[in-house]
Amino acid sequence: MNPDVVRLYATYTEVIRLDRTPHGRLEFLRTQELLRRFLTMPATVLDVGGGTGVHAEWLARDGHTVHLLDLVPAHVEAASVLSGVTAQIGDARDLPVPDASSDVVLMLGPLYHLTDPDDRARALTEARRVLRPGGLLAAAGISRYLSAMETGTDGRLDEDLLPSVEAVIATGRYDGHVGFTTTHWHTADELRAEIRAAGYADVEVYGVEGPTWPALDVAGLAEFPTRVPAALHCARLVEQDPLLINASAHLLAIAKS
Repeated sequence: MNPDVVRLYATYTEVIRLDRTPHGRLEFLRTQELLRRFLTMPATVLDVGGGTGVHAEWLARDGHTVHLLDLVPAHVEAASVLSGVTAQIGDARDLPVPDASSDVVLMLGPLYHLTDPDDRARALTEARRVLRPGGLLAAAGISRYLSAMETGTDGRLDEDLLPSVEAVIATGRYDGHVGFTTTHWHTADELRAEIRAAGYADVEVYGVEGPTWPALDVAGLAEFPTRVPAALHCARLVEQDPLLINASAHLLAIAKS
């Protein structure tokens, strides 16, 4: 168990993160949209690092069988009471489930928390082990350009912040300069390459929020209902555009085992 991750999520949950900002709400809608596009009904879904079940809950309502794994005991307890969801403590690098037992593996958080590339490779290999032949991997990454776009839009990008922003763009190593915790941030090409190196086929990467998310945050939650339809259209329009994909705050890779 990573004690830093456990400490962080003791007071910080995915439900809060996805609801408190306009870009969080956009991320949820687009993640839901992309997963529904690719999941075949009904599927046995392993939600690795699924937190309190923010995605497991709607997937179960859609008719999928969902088993959630998370490092944080309180998250597992909360997810266990959701209808149609089972949950247990588990680490992405050593999944406590049998070989070839899942139609779908979701990794919507583990890859960016695993800052060592060997750990990310191990997690991806474990996910492939538990997938049935031809099963689906959906793995999320944080874009290296997130803090540049966020702070460049809201006015916080100054001479003091520039070195940290430049460093994460160049290396992927995020030092916490706009909050959260130390993580690894991907480019679309890097995320695709890591998943291919783990033996997956048909790897496609999608920009989740598109390039409008910082403007939504500046406009505020009150403006979200009127602005989100255009933001969704824009995200779909450029979701795989190589010139704009990294402008999304998050990336979602879809691949087959």
